[in-house]
Amino acid sequence: MSVPVSPYRWQGWLDHVNAAGLTRSMSRKASSQDNAACEGVFGRLKTEFFSSRDWRAFSVEQFIDAVDGYIRWYNETRIKMSLSGRSPIEYRESLGLAT
Repeated sequence: MSVPVSPYRWQGWLDHVNAAGLTRSMSRKASSQDNAACEGVFGRLKTEFFSSRDWRAFSVEQFIDAVDGYIRWYNETRIKMSLSGRSPIEYRESLGLAT
């Protein structure tokens, strides 16, 4: 019985990445905290944005525009408890960093 290989360690994938001159970005082995913040953002993206819609009628361009709109909303308007229940804009304004 063979041990399954992660798709990101599959030689075919590695060949494509290397041929394109890309550098892989991977966390350290057994260190999930390396990506905790990113995983949290992508988890919220899937829950709040992606899973609640039927995307079949959207073109690629429409989907990209929708993701862009969500990211803007998330970065500027979405209320965050880590900012004392304020949006990032409100928080920056309270610090005198935005007008």
